[in-house]
Amino acid sequence: MSQEDFKKRIRDDWRDSLRAVLERARSLGAQAVLAFDLDSTLFDNRHRQARILREYGEAHGVPLLAACAPDHWSSGWDMRDAMRACGLEAAQVEAHFPEARRFWAQRFFTNEYCVDDGAIEGAAAFTHAVVATGARLVYVTGRHEGMREGSVGCMRRHGLVTPDDTRALLIMKPTLQEDDDAFKREAHARLGRLGTVVAAFDNEPTHANDYRRRFPEATVIHLATDHSGRPVALLDGIITVPHFTLVA
Repeated sequence: MSQEDFKKRIRDDWRDSLRAVLERARSLGAQAVLAFDLDSTLFDNRHRQARILREYGEAHGVPLLAACAPDHWSSGWDMRDAMRACGLEAAQVEAHFPEARRFWAQRFFTNEYCVDDGAIEGAAAFTHAVVATGARLVYVTGRHEGMREGSVGCMRRHGLVTPDDTRALLIMKPTLQEDDDAFKREAHARLGRLGTVVAAFDNEPTHANDYRRRFPEATVIHLATDHSGRPVALLDGIITVPHFTLVA
């Protein structure tokens, strides 16, 4: 499904679904567990993406890319789309893409660059609302352990609840090389041991679907931000929201 298709799934009462999650968490207290992805769920990483493409443009003498802004990444994670949005012609995109992709891969999954991430609207306040219910908040991310310092620093900068190993946990891949899908499925078992999974939040349809299958009694929330581009439809029962702000 395209981002436009996902946005069409957003119901007028989506805020009621978020409020209901908080109410159920409050009813269970310390037994409740809520899982959140980071990239494109709580964090807006278009700022990081844009910085990397700007630096590539500066290093390779491509002024249009050197002026890259976060809005140029509005259609998703495909760098070629961002290059076209910056003004490159199709032939220029194809000529630069292989080297630009290598340039990106050397920087994207690092502490130095992830500190540039913004926060999804309402994310900080919502994480504090979760903790205020007495529930345990668990960040489950495909980021690897080498990004822990930058990730926590970015949480702190934007006012999100930071991990303390009791009320808030941060579960990361041990290494960059591990497969995101397999890692998150393995993390489900750990979540189940922590308590009752009340809700799970993710922007990636594949991961949202995995949560739906593993925790059928939980509320699964899909963020209609961006995703990897895999043509995956969301399962029935998954609720799509645009952000976390509870007041219209």
